[in-house]
Amino acid sequence: MLQRKASTSLLGAALGVSFLLWLVLGSVPRTSAIPAFARKYQTSCSTCHNNYPELNDFGEAFKKNGFKFPKDDDTFVKEAPVMLGAKAQREAFPKAVYPGEMPGSLPLGFRYSGVATYNSKQPSSLGFLPRTDLFTPNAFTIIAAGSFGPTLSFWIDNDISAGGANAAAGLGDGYLKVNDIGHYLGLPKDTLNIRVGQFELDLPFTQARSINLTPYDIYNQAGIAGAQGTTNNPFLLNIPQRGIEIGGYPNDGNFAWSVAVVNGSNNNPATRNSKDVYVRVSQRFNLERDASVRNDVQAAGPTGPRDHTSIRFGGFYYYGRNALNLDPTSPDFIPNVGTIHEPFYRAGADFRFKYRSFELYGLGMYGHDTNLLAMPATGAPLGFSPGPPVTFSGGLAEAEYWFYPWFIGLMRYDVVNSPTDFLNGASRHDTRNRLSPGVQLLVRSNLKLAFEYQRGWQQPIPNAQQFFRLNGFATGIDYSF
Repeated sequence: MLQRKASTSLLGAALGVSFLLWLVLGSVPRTSAIPAFARKYQTSCSTCHNNYPELNDFGEAFKKNGFKFPKDDDTFVKEAPVMLGAKAQREAFPKAVYPGEMPGSLPLGFRYSGVATYNSKQPSSLGFLPRTDLFTPNAFTIIAAGSFGPTLSFWIDNDISAGGANAAAGLGDGYLKVNDIGHYLGLPKDTLNIRVGQFELDLPFTQARSINLTPYDIYNQAGIAGAQGTTNNPFLLNIPQRGIEIGGYPNDGNFAWSVAVVNGSNNNPATRNSKDVYVRVSQRFNLERDASVRNDVQAAGPTGPRDHTSIRFGGFYYYGRNALNLDPTSPDFIPNVGTIHEPFYRAGADFRFKYRSFELYGLGMYGHDTNLLAMPATGAPLGFSPGPPVTFSGGLAEAEYWFYPWFIGLMRYDVVNSPTDFLNGASRHDTRNRLSPGVQLLVRSNLKLAFEYQRGWQQPIPNAQQFFRLNGFATGIDYSF
């Protein structure tokens, strides 16, 4: 009871301090340094984001159109592009280089985020963990994005530093995209596009540009057998992949599809010859009653752009063949065994519902990895036999409500069911879950404060019949310019 009262008092005090901080920041003059697209069109970040970096309907249409306004782009551009050639070159093609364009100014933006945390006390047998950490730099990122003409676009984001000491910094997404290739085949607009480079998969809900302070647990789940077999699959759904993606969203964009062929080694160099395949389809149903509004790229309210009332359903499937025992120089290499192939897949379904100032979305996913058991025999080479597969399931659900355009409440629930993790001592039960209520405040359209409380799962204390929850409160600051 005393611990519960202390936690409540702590939460109230943290919210009070954070609110005072917000008041101080609110008196800062409006910044004139805004991201590249806002500079190009001389518009607010809220044109494309209801709660950045999450895209609204207009932002989704802008992205799908190759980082151009969906309609009458030329009339809205305030920084004219540099033309790389003349109209005569287009007419002379292929006897001349096809003309293109570059952004009129250097298309760079920067983003910084930092998080302060307060955690519950950890048992001393697990080692010392400071209960407070004041605004750890999460990442400082440079972003370059734009278009090379009507059908070519690019995106590059690189964490210049992460974790405060350049830890894990590096390229996030870096790709070139060609829109509307199907035009030359007589197909409807944007039926067929292609993207090449390193990119986040076409996930139902982006992790790379999430509004949350912590990653989705189901995205972060790996297939690791540990003491239960040979499976050691490093693949994570939330890490960018290197590969080629084809896809489309014909005409109104309510139906979307994509197929990607990737290395399957996250954002690292290829570790095997086989490639993985990811497929996604989704269908959105526009529920606006007014037909004229329904056919617009966005609806408009008295305070500016707002999303259509809609519901979206989707499904995704990832298949790969993990390969082990490839490198003879590795300390884990087993001689006279050969390559061990372990096929795996991830399958799931998702939905997203939007109604005025309310959003509700979620997904469920199932993971399955083939697993082998070592069968040593006296005087004979090591052999393997099929063992119980490494499986897991789970998902997420999140609700968001805009009390004001600048004040958003959130409630998020993460759940993962992994019998293998339980057997290896990761949690008290097969299922572990996390509840994360919070609020976010847009001090400016490019400056945000986020507050979140996390109630975690029960973790075992080694060599004891006891368990504990690593609960905690986090507050973050996020701004871009």
